Amino acid sequence: MTVTAQWIPICRVDDIPVLGARRVARPRGLDVAVFRNGAGEVFALLDRCPHKGGPLSQGIVFGRSVACPLHNWSIGLCDGQAAAPDEGCTPKFAVKVEGGEVFLDAGELAGHGVEEVRPVAGPARRCGVGVAA
Repeated sequence: MTVTAQWIPICRVDDIPVLGARRVARPRGLDVAVFRNGAGEVFALLDRCPHKGGPLSQGIVFGRSVACPLHNWSIGLCDGQAAAPDEGCTPKFAVKVEGGEVFLDAGELAGHGVEEVRPVAGPARRCGVGVAA
């Protein structure tokens, strides 16, 4: 039995900056970044670089890739894969564009990649805990 996607409208294509992104908040899990390249193609990835968790929505789109704003890793918009020699992958989301409107799959928004978290910055322990005086 195949499951049919339930497409929900997110925004108009024109609401996504060319060579940029728009974030879509979810009730559970990290945001989804919806990207638009110079050719007008639209892609969606979890808004988290597989390297150090940088917000991909703040990166620069070039061709079919986005450069992470933290360490300039190149992430493929079609598949979420980091370009060699880097390794890693961020979850991608199905996108449909009809009549200038962008749609994402409701099932994927609800459950895809919700286990991913953004890394916590700073020391692993609180000040004064386990530190000799």
